[in-house]
Amino acid sequence: MVDSTIQHKKKYHHIADFSLINQNGKTITQEDYKDKIYVADFFFTTCQTICPIMTDHMAQIQWHIKEDPEVKLLSHTVTPDIDTVAQLKRYALKKGVLDHKWNMVTGDKKEIYKLARKSYLAVKEDGNGDAYDMIHTENFMLIDKKRQIRGFYDGTLKEDIDRLLEDIEVLKNE
Repeated sequence: MVDSTIQHKKKYHHIADFSLINQNGKTITQEDYKDKIYVADFFFTTCQTICPIMTDHMAQIQWHIKEDPEVKLLSHTVTPDIDTVAQLKRYALKKGVLDHKWNMVTGDKKEIYKLARKSYLAVKEDGNGDAYDMIHTENFMLIDKKRQIRGFYDGTLKEDIDRLLEDIEVLKNE
């Protein structure tokens, strides 16, 4: 599953620095997730297939972690030309997003796609971030407080969500 250009790195892999805009128009960076455990995914608001299931599962995760200051959620749109701040806000309100727990972010398509491929390792195939490039994956990634990937989960499967919630507890106790 790992992108071939980073497959043989000897050091621990970390999520790269980023700067994206959330559903409230606020700039979100890695500093907003410093010393946090978080679940990341890639979606788009007009998706009719896997994204609604994934977003509903993220909402369930949000419900489980809503009182936990150590855990957050981060959803990246893969169609930033459609998913403007206003569109993300409408979607967030519809899905019951708690702004202090869950950021839905948009920004530069090439930055988002590079994050998906080279940082989160969410997809293996290469692309160039142009108008015809599309990332569509069911993967949820569990990121630890050191910005390292600790697990991959199928965001469409309830049993994977249950396993993810268990793994969050394991990370909290490390």
